[in-house]
Formats: sequence, C-alpha cells, structure tokens
Amino acid sequence: MSDLQRFSRARIAITVAFIANGSIAGTFYSRVADIKEKLDISNSALGIALLVISIGVLLGLAFSGKQSAKHGSAPITLYGTYALGVAMLIVGTSNSYITLCATFLLLGACLATQDVAMNSHAIVLEQESGNRYMSTFHAMFSLGALGGGVIGGWFSQHDIPLMKHAAFVAMVIFLANYFVRNWFLSADLDKHAFEGKKKIKRPKLFFIVGLLGLCGSIGEGSAGDWGAILSRDTFDASPFVSTLPFICFSATMVIGRLFGDRLATKYGPMKLIVGGGLIAGIGLASGLIVGGIGGVIFGWLTMGIGLATVIPMLFSQAGELAKNKFAGQFAASEGVAMVSGIAYFGFLVGPPTLGFLGDAIGLRWAMLVPAGLALIMALGSRPILGSK
Repeated sequence: MSDLQRFSRARIAITVAFIANGSIAGTFYSRVADIKEKLDISNSALGIALLVISIGVLLGLAFSGKQSAKHGSAPITLYGTYALGVAMLIVGTSNSYITLCATFLLLGACLATQDVAMNSHAIVLEQESGNRYMSTFHAMFSLGALGGGVIGGWFSQHDIPLMKHAAFVAMVIFLANYFVRNWFLSADLDKHAFEGKKKIKRPKLFFIVGLLGLCGSIGEGSAGDWGAILSRDTFDASPFVSTLPFICFSATMVIGRLFGDRLATKYGPMKLIVGGGLIAGIGLASGLIVGGIGGVIFGWLTMGIGLATVIPMLFSQAGELAKNKFAGQFAASEGVAMVSGIAYFGFLVGPPTLGFLGDAIGLRWAMLVPAGLALIMALGSRPILGSK
C-alpha cells in the first residue's frame, strides 16, 4: 500500500472518531431536558450532575494521555470510540439520580479519553504526511455535534425514549468504527518509551499553552451558555431571534474550521491564532458596545470566525513542541492531554463565573471578559509559541 493510500485511510478513520465524539455530545445535550423531566430533578441538582461530567473529563484526560503514550494513540482511539457508544447506552438506562451521576462520570471520562487519543493520532497523521488536517477534523466534530443535536431534537419531539435513541446512535458508531478499525496508522509511531523509573517534570510550556486554550474555551463556551440569554433578557429578543447569535457563531465555527488547514498552510498557525484572537476580541467588544440584537449577533459571528481554528491550532502546536523541543522526554499525547485539560477547565469555570459577574455588573458588560481574554490570547501567543 502506498503512503498516499495509507494516509487517506487514516484520515477517514480519524474523521469517523471526530464525528462520533461530536455526535455523542450533540445527542447528550439534545436530551438533557428529557433526562431532567424523567427523573424530576431541580436545576441545581442537574447542575451538580453536569459538574460530575466535568470531573469525569478531567479523569479521562490524564488516563488517555498516559495510555496513548504507552500503547500508541491508534488503539486508544479505536477502543475509546467503542467505549463512547457503550457509555451513552448506559446513560440511557439511568432511573435514579445516583445512577445518573455515576453514568455521567463514565460518559465524561470516555469523552475525554477518546478526545485526547483522536487528537493525538491526528497529530501523528499531520507529522507523518506533512499536511495539516487538525482544523478540518474539528469541523467534523462540530458537524457531528450539529447532526447529533438535530437527530436528538427529532427523537425528543416524537417522545422516543433516550434508551432507544442511544441504541440507534451507538449502533451507527459501532458499525462505522468497525469498518475503519484497520485504517489507523501504526501504534508504534507515537509510543513513548519511558526510560527507567525516573519521571520527567511536565514542561511548564504546555501549561502556558493550555492557558491560551482556556482563554479561547471561555469565549467558545460563553456563546452557547449566554448568547441567547443576553439577547432575550437584555435586548428583549423573541425566542427565535435570541437563538440567532449562537446559530451564527456555530455556522462560522464550522466554516472557519473547514478552511482552517488551508489558511494554516498558507499563513502559518501563529497568524491564525493571533489574527483570530484579535478578530474575536475586537468584534465581540464592538458588538457589545454598540448593543441591540444586531450588535450581539455581530459580536458572536466575529467570535466564531476568530475562535474557529484556535483550539485545533493549539493542539497542533502542542504536538510540534513535544516533537521538536521535548523529543524522547514528553509524548505528544501527554502534551495534548495537558493542554486539553487546562482548556476544558474554561468550559467548567466560565459559565458560573460569567453568571455571577452578570448579576453584579450586568450580563452585557460581563461578556467583555471573553472579549478581553481573546485579546490576551492573541497578544500572548507569539512570545510564548514563537513566530512560526
């Protein structure tokens, strides 16, 4: 088999993994309201259960980074994708609050485990082929999430039980994953040999790169969490119009990620991170200052354009750092896990922090925080990551 065929097959296999991860996320969030109604739990109880997912994510990140380094990212991606489908099935069986929290913990751990492994394998493909694919892969995640959400909305509208819905999604994922099971690149390509028992300190540089990702993730999370509420409560938008900021944000995220790899190849990842941060920060701030529903839509639209490629490019940069600066000391999968863990923390702390700040100074002005963080990310990336 030629290298071109090998890389093409690997690209399809990794694409399946990204779509699977996104579809599970979309499926889950489309049925959260049904889960809440079925178990008759309060908003605060649901909030705690969702926090348990974040705990599972943090556990899965550390586990996947080590296992991908030890065994290679290919088998962890393959079996992690199967585990995702199983975890969603188990969530569908929850019939009490205790079992719900337990299954949420499992789902979060499986999501993170597969997430780190598939991103690590995407880095292997980029490095072996000499081409950029990360932004396109993340676009596939976004499309998977969109598809999972739409299908989930249809199942919910027709009162189809979550268990049947989860079984359908899991079956599709199992079949697709089985079909591409032999198409991943060799696991030996990114196994990390741990020499002796001496452990190296985690390089601080990956922590700083993670902080850059955190700046972006808080902005990304704020669109889904607060865009509609800001439109409706502050600017009296109708229920449909209040969804437009997030719809525009999501659309520009997908489009930006589809073109991200070409732009990174032409201009370099650093220009995308810096330029994207400036567009996101200045655009959102301008929209908030102008005000009105038009200003909010403009703000989130530019936020989507700016942040679309940030996380994919930071993951690629983490892989480059592991390969070029810490070769033989720190595996790319461990770097991705470290950057992911810190970036994901933004999704955890961002919503409540902005909510408390919104109560104190008004949600409109609280949204200047994501704008400011995007500017910090843009201005801090070049001196941290270099000019490449």
